[in-house]
Amino acid sequence: MTTRAILFGSIGTLVETSELQRLAFNQAFSEAGLDWNWSADAYQRLLAKSGGRGRIQDFAKQHDIKVDAQQLHQRKTEIFDAMMTKDGLLLRPGVADVIHYALDNNVLLAFVTSTSEANVDAIFSALGDQVKRKDFSFVGNDLMVSKAKPSPDIYHKALSDLHLDSQDCIAIEDTSASMSAALAAGIRCVGFPGAFARDNDFTGALVVTDILSPAQLST
Repeated sequence: MTTRAILFGSIGTLVETSELQRLAFNQAFSEAGLDWNWSADAYQRLLAKSGGRGRIQDFAKQHDIKVDAQQLHQRKTEIFDAMMTKDGLLLRPGVADVIHYALDNNVLLAFVTSTSEANVDAIFSALGDQVKRKDFSFVGNDLMVSKAKPSPDIYHKALSDLHLDSQDCIAIEDTSASMSAALAAGIRCVGFPGAFARDNDFTGALVVTDILSPAQLST
């Protein structure tokens, strides 16, 4: 089976942002006058559900508090994007090697995320010359689909736009929740756990690794 496309599935497959995201959530809560403060352990548990807005909604429901989850998440996104733009980011181990391999061997690259377009723009801005948006034949965002991950909709959208079948592709995902979206679309997947997802169950992955390499994705 020949791999025709490598699908990076989430922001966390390119860069490690777990702690920045947690800090951004907490700052947004503080600004809104909420006494919520998600510790590293608490945030790790909350990552079992994909999508920040959903995490806020669930947390508010558990504590019987009414909040505007959309507005809170929007503010969190603004804070997070500003943090990334200010400090810059480094690609995770092996990502650059995989991207160079794909470009050198006519393998398509895709960024199959269902996060906001603002987050996507901030990621590429923060990465600077390490990776270029034009290297990706598909770049997803939340406006492309009505259901975010773990729904497979964004993967179906990518396959359609790339004119590929699921067996032509290998996805890379950083959490089990996001990986389930790739598997539901019939796409083989490599587990690339983020810092807060090392205890996730990646059953069904071809391999689970802390360092990507072309050998894991070129079969």
